Amino acid sequence: MIDTLGYIIMGIGVIFDLFGCVGLIRFPDVYNRLQASTKCVTLGTFSIMLGIFLISGFDATGIKALLCGVFVLISSPVAAHALAKGAYKSGVNLWSGSIVDHYGEDTKQEPQIDKE
Repeated sequence: MIDTLGYIIMGIGVIFDLFGCVGLIRFPDVYNRLQASTKCVTLGTFSIMLGIFLISGFDATGIKALLCGVFVLISSPVAAHALAKGAYKSGVNLWSGSIVDHYGEDTKQEPQIDKE
């Protein structure tokens, strides 16, 4: 029963990872792509690792999978935030369809919207 639940959770994780990959291809600018990859891939990869833990149990493989999942859950959003902040500060333009620039409003900067 636990094995079946593990495989279901792993399948859901693979679907989330696929949605993240589609978001990387389809979204127009670096900020939207970071959002898609961070949310989908973090949840997807953590689900896969959780499924491996459920299948393996409390042996070496299961504990390693759980630790890797927790590490991804913590580090991926932090890394995406750092990348987005660095891209914004280095002048990477927002997509022309962007409506709001909250970071520019907070720092009292003019929005850098791409004029396509």
